[in-house]
Amino acid sequence: MDTPIINIDNVSKSFGALEVLKDLSFSVASGEKLALISPSGSVKTTILRILMTLETINSGMIHIDGEPLWHMARNGEIVAADEAHLHKMRAKIGMVFQLFNLFPHKTVLENVALAPILTKGLSKPEASIKAMELLEMVGMSDKAEQKPAQLSGGQKQRVAIARALALQPKIMLFDEVTSALDPELVEEVLNVMRKLAEETDMTMVLVTHEMSFARDFADRVLFFDGGRIVESGPPEQIFSDPKEERTQAFLRKVIAAGHRV
Repeated sequence: MDTPIINIDNVSKSFGALEVLKDLSFSVASGEKLALISPSGSVKTTILRILMTLETINSGMIHIDGEPLWHMARNGEIVAADEAHLHKMRAKIGMVFQLFNLFPHKTVLENVALAPILTKGLSKPEASIKAMELLEMVGMSDKAEQKPAQLSGGQKQRVAIARALALQPKIMLFDEVTSALDPELVEEVLNVMRKLAEETDMTMVLVTHEMSFARDFADRVLFFDGGRIVESGPPEQIFSDPKEERTQAFLRKVIAAGHRV
């Protein structure tokens, strides 16, 4: 069996007295599309932030692409990762946030081209050519010279996806990328993600409250509650025939709130 591209082993995370993750263990296969759902947004977002090294862990081990994320080998011992190791590991992972975090003073093209210039040593012309290819892919090439303030929320999020892709990560993390959008703009972002899923073999981990999209998009769904995985399975099983009462209760609330699953 191939080594998982993400392996989380007995990871715990607390914020003060609040234990958000409790001995969490799961793995993600290379190329897999995984959706994380739960009643609480903090659990899912914390997992993504840990993978992006934006939050530390209290205990456990994480491996990304066969290498420890928060640890490293030194003189035959496993020690806490230093900044150079974390920097190397971050290059494997891209993340798209709820809020687009675009640079307001730069054009769309400059926003996408900047990171490869700074981190991969590309020349400005090289980075611009690659950035235009990515903007074409997300349907934003016609907005290349505009500033973020001239874009709709959906357009900003598509630029943010192109910017994350510019570093050619092996893994893409999506954190509630439609939650800040007006309902009529949600579909244009989801369509870009569908295209990514269909046309690339990139590993994708999605945190979302869009249950119908998770059902269409994911190879597998994890349902969390109380910092633990309650149920794991293919979307059809999780949404049509959940085994656990806690999952059933959660989906009843989702449906009662008027959301499709």
